[in-house]
Amino acid sequence: MRPEDPLIKLVDVTKSYPIDDGRSYQAIRGISLVIQKGELVSIMGPSGSGKSTLMHILGALDTTSTGKYTFKGKDIGSYSPDELAKIRNKEIGFIFQFFNLLPRTTVFKNVERPMIYGGVPKEERTVRVMKALELVGITEKADSLSNKISGGEAQRVAIARALIMNPSIILADEPTGNLD
Repeated sequence: MRPEDPLIKLVDVTKSYPIDDGRSYQAIRGISLVIQKGELVSIMGPSGSGKSTLMHILGALDTTSTGKYTFKGKDIGSYSPDELAKIRNKEIGFIFQFFNLLPRTTVFKNVERPMIYGGVPKEERTVRVMKALELVGITEKADSLSNKISGGEAQRVAIARALIMNPSIILADEPTGNLD
């Protein structure tokens, strides 16, 4: 990434999904935006307006139908599935509306998971997980199963997991909906 490159740049991005009769539904159309490092961006709109679709594209979970998406100066459209997985693991933190925690797995293991995929040594993983849980105020829940904690606690686990790899960007879909 060159200093003049934005973190994210979309140029005339569209996303269509096939529906019955060979037609398609255009979830987003003609989106262009630039997000600089350190910038806070909020995307708002009514239900069904394409916010989640756009977040999935920004997070490299989905691809564009047309248009161009560059992340740190590189065209995401040219990446292989493995390269996209590496970007998602190391560069993008996700806080999903419905958490996406592994249900019969401890809070600790849920937060640790991205570091396992990222090849972080075990000793470092333990320290980083406990710091992340401390940051969100739930260190005492480290050994609890994620399906046995409250919605607010699950939201905090999701936030800790999103922060654990020190990502370049955090994408959050209703990130505070269950917090008190």
